[in-house]
Amino acid sequence: MFQDITIEELLALRDKKELVMIDVRSPSEFQDATIPGSINIPFFDDNERAEIGTIYKQVSVQAAKDRGLEIISAKLPTFVKLFEGIKEQKAVFCWRGGMRSHTSATVLSLMGIRTYRLTGGFRSYRRWVVATLEKMDFKPRICVISGNTGAGKTAVLRRLQDDGYPVLDLEAIAGHRGSIFGHVGLQANNQKTFEAHLVTKLMQLKDSPYFLIEGESKRIGKAVIPEFIVSKKDSGAQLYIEMPLLERARHIIEEYRPLENKVELLKAYSRIKNRIHTPIAKEIETALHEDHFEKAVSLLLEHYYDPRYEHAMHKYEQEIITIRANTIDEAVIAVKNYLKEVDVESKKLNYT
Repeated sequence: MFQDITIEELLALRDKKELVMIDVRSPSEFQDATIPGSINIPFFDDNERAEIGTIYKQVSVQAAKDRGLEIISAKLPTFVKLFEGIKEQKAVFCWRGGMRSHTSATVLSLMGIRTYRLTGGFRSYRRWVVATLEKMDFKPRICVISGNTGAGKTAVLRRLQDDGYPVLDLEAIAGHRGSIFGHVGLQANNQKTFEAHLVTKLMQLKDSPYFLIEGESKRIGKAVIPEFIVSKKDSGAQLYIEMPLLERARHIIEEYRPLENKVELLKAYSRIKNRIHTPIAKEIETALHEDHFEKAVSLLLEHYYDPRYEHAMHKYEQEIITIRANTIDEAVIAVKNYLKEVDVESKKLNYT
């Protein structure tokens, strides 16, 4: 028979890389939110799930079970073979640890494939995420990478992360860049998916003396940042990257690929153009239509983003450390030099 495990046991095995998590819910449920690192082997596809749900509501519970058995019987050979192809230890889950995961685990057991089943299903994981974020006492100090739009803040963070520095990349977790154009070329995550990835990353960072984060607003795309992170960000050390306007415009064009994403960019621009002085707004729109992207971006930075960012920076009461750089490379080196001092100070605090 299969073995039931709790969410805490499942996550411990996942973190030790001793287990493959398999979400047997439908593809649309999996797409909406799942446990990070899971793969999807659906017990029913979306149409089958909808059909059974209709029978359940309009006919009877037994009729729904009968139809479900009829559907899965025809799919069992393929279903089992997919599991046979996974050599590692396995755990299955559905929405609440009910019929789909129970039947999956039972069938697999009968075929000699040992598996765990998550007690309470994805719902138990979701409750764990919410409870963990609500009670989290997150100790590491924070260093905020700030700077005007296009100053390479995200690129600096990701370079530092690649070099082994503790980084909380909220934009990557949200699937959004945090601006009116932030969705272009990306797939924004909903709140459930954002929180699932966020709590995973916070657990990895909890023993670091500090971590790096980008200066973000409380909302990034579809996701809202928990208050304890916002509070830390608002009181953390501010490293302000100052970079020439033309270099910033170049970064933006390189990242957003306006020639490929022109329709999305124009649609997003239509939502803010009324906030810009009319002649300038018209000049920007014309430049976008005519593919003069460097001109359009430079005007947007000068007349829209820079004034807004300057206003936002006035709310910070702590000291702002300015990093003047002409390139991303220079900014990364300067941040690393600052962090050497932070490391020294952390060691002093630990020693005393």
